Amino acid sequence: MASTDEQGRPEPPEAGDEVATLLGFLDFHRATLAWKTRGLGAEGLRATVGASTLTLGGLLKHLAVVEDSWFRYRLHGRGERPRQGGPWDADPDHDWNSAAADPPEDLRERWAAAVACSRELVAEALAEGGLDRLAAVPDRDGRVPSLRWIVVHMIEEYARHNGHADLIREAVDGEVGE
Repeated sequence: MASTDEQGRPEPPEAGDEVATLLGFLDFHRATLAWKTRGLGAEGLRATVGASTLTLGGLLKHLAVVEDSWFRYRLHGRGERPRQGGPWDADPDHDWNSAAADPPEDLRERWAAAVACSRELVAEALAEGGLDRLAAVPDRDGRVPSLRWIVVHMIEEYARHNGHADLIREAVDGEVGE
């Protein structure tokens, strides 16, 4: 059983194999986003810092779309391509810009559901070919990433956005930490 830190985040294994280490860091960063958005209502999730329009609610909605895009659509080729059609035709940043109108519980639920689905899809892909399993849908330029690349990219995506979340959360109520 993985240990957790004082914020309830699972600690990545210090001597795990490649899969356990990569997924451990991805789950750690997912838990960091959950921590940075925990306990905030609509006002806190809509708060911005300085000239930026980035919000914690926007981060939750964006990362739900990113989870779905990489693991459901790209890795497994299932469903429609996220971020196309409908509101994205008029606003390519629809996930970011529309989050302020969404109830906090909907944002958290959508993100948590996307993460849960991604975990199942990663387990399925690992059973089908491990970290070397290739995505079902290539990049626009024809390159086909492996599950390993996708997981590392998702760690980078969360790590970058968790830096944003840290700054925004501190501005909202002074909560600080990593």
